[in-house]
Amino acid sequence: MERVSLSAVEGTEAADGVSLALLAGSESMNVQHFEIDAGATIEKHSHPHEQTGFIYEGELTFVLEGEEVVCGPGDSYAIPGEQPHAATNRGDEPVRGVDIFSPPRENPSWQE
Repeated sequence: MERVSLSAVEGTEAADGVSLALLAGSESMNVQHFEIDAGATIEKHSHPHEQTGFIYEGELTFVLEGEEVVCGPGDSYAIPGEQPHAATNRGDEPVRGVDIFSPPRENPSWQE
């Protein structure tokens, strides 16, 4: 069993105001913690991984195929692999949550 504490992992600034940290992982999935500052945006992108997530603080507005979906504390979401998506924190407080990727993200570009 792998145990990874968020307090033991240093986040990486993936974009202005967006901090990501890889947590536990296996051969078929991994967990990533995120923190997105007020006003910060994750530009439109896609990846081969299925992405599911859970927001525990703040509100994040996703944009998929021109449709906006707002997720807040207690909400979970699923984004299919290869689905272009973007996200923005339009609130006044940071958004915090976790994502699970399958297959696992190995050496994501934001780690470089």
